Amino acid sequence: MTDTGVHSSLGLPAWAVVHARRREHIERVVALLDDWARQLALPSAEATAWRDAARWHDALRDAPEEMLHALVPQSGYTTEMLHGPAAAALLEREGELRPHVLDAVRFHTVGHAAWERTGRALYMADFLEPGRSFARADRAFLASMVPVDFDGVFRQVVRARIEWAVREGKSLYPEVVGLWNAVR
Repeated sequence: MTDTGVHSSLGLPAWAVVHARRREHIERVVALLDDWARQLALPSAEATAWRDAARWHDALRDAPEEMLHALVPQSGYTTEMLHGPAAAALLEREGELRPHVLDAVRFHTVGHAAWERTGRALYMADFLEPGRSFARADRAFLASMVPVDFDGVFRQVVRARIEWAVREGKSLYPEVVGLWNAVR
């Protein structure tokens, strides 16, 4: 876990387990969502929801495997996919009441067909943030297009993530398939 000062400056919960590189990723996702929210002139409540989802989506990404499995028993997900559902579970315990924020955090690694804009925005920002080392020019272009064609870029990101999963021999969870069927 990082020190309390880092948690408070980024707005992470006290239970977050975030190493320096992960914190930098979270900061880039927050910055990208803040930029899109500004360009889209989102209402304050929606912009805050986007920011909160960004701050919390990887709050347990560096948590021990045992902790994740204890928070989300029998999920059907591999360990690397549990950090979102585990963080959502703790946020609910702490009193977070916005279902679209909880679902954005819970499903950010696999997607969800019934997502509202918060989940879709987080899914895109997590993939398009500029610190990732692959396809930088393509991802930067897509990121610049979100305020112009939110749904079109979302479809492209879903497609790119599925193509990568298939190419790498990864499992396609039912949520991924449902998401693709909803946006194709």
